[in-house]
Amino acid sequence: MKVLITGVAGFVGSNLAQRLLVRNHTVIGIDNLNYGFLRNIEEFKAHPQFQFIMGDIANPLILKEVKADIIVHLASQKIPRYTNALRTLEENYLMLRNVVHKCLMDKSKILFASTSDVYGKNPKIPFNENSDMVMGPTTVRRWAYALSKMYGEQYIIANREEYDLTYTITRFFGSYGPHQNLTWWGGPQSVFIERAFKNEPIDIHGDGMQTRTFTYVDDTVMALVNCIENNKSDNEIFNTGSVSNSEITIKDLATLIWKLVNGPNAEPKLNFIPYSNFGNYEDVMRRVPDITKLRTTFNFEPQWDLERGLTETIKWQKPFIK
Repeated sequence: MKVLITGVAGFVGSNLAQRLLVRNHTVIGIDNLNYGFLRNIEEFKAHPQFQFIMGDIANPLILKEVKADIIVHLASQKIPRYTNALRTLEENYLMLRNVVHKCLMDKSKILFASTSDVYGKNPKIPFNENSDMVMGPTTVRRWAYALSKMYGEQYIIANREEYDLTYTITRFFGSYGPHQNLTWWGGPQSVFIERAFKNEPIDIHGDGMQTRTFTYVDDTVMALVNCIENNKSDNEIFNTGSVSNSEITIKDLATLIWKLVNGPNAEPKLNFIPYSNFGNYEDVMRRVPDITKLRTTFNFEPQWDLERGLTETIKWQKPFIK
């Protein structure tokens, strides 16, 4: 199969590309390197079944000369804590529109990377694919990212209804692991690992009792491989996450990482930052997936628990600590 990956030099994109090449697929990767790194694709950049295109997927001409059976659309702006709400809304729409139009023109399938953030403040845990999406007020720019992904899902489904677009939508829950971005862009674990190595206080937003369910990247990638290789994924939405007992508070995550880096008896240094410091901001207090659909459709089972996955991630990240 020929697979095109947007954001191929990013975290999930590079791990997915490597796995697909091992499985004898042909991979075309596009990245503008705003958030990705050439080091992430160095191991397979010369592979005879891999082609790298340097460019911005927001430019429709970048797709003109390529064709694939499926486009895995991973490129994205994130929560506007890192950029701004307008850029998040505009670029996520532009990139998706270009990918969808290309898929319609070439009769390709789209695999769209959505997010667990679309469930918003829904208090009913765990989230399944039909759970309600509960957003905060539009005056809080934090919700721009979730809304851009909700719009993306609706846009894809509408194109299915109007033009018979074939799609799969995956909602990621807290992927982490080798090739992750080393800033807050990559998630709290990236920054916590660096602070632990430097013996510096770990900044925790609020009281740290908000929870997340973290998914090691190998499990994320294998879920995507199933969606790519199996047509049971056609026109379906899947939560892509780990098992529910891997839910952990951010405070406990920081403590676990500190002890994995500095030893089991080390006392963690934690610095609690009030949400008021971020201005008009809201956080999600719990985020737990129900992955029954992923399990039953593909006979899929996550393989990595949090401590084992963090141990591998710490080993990978250590050489980047300066």
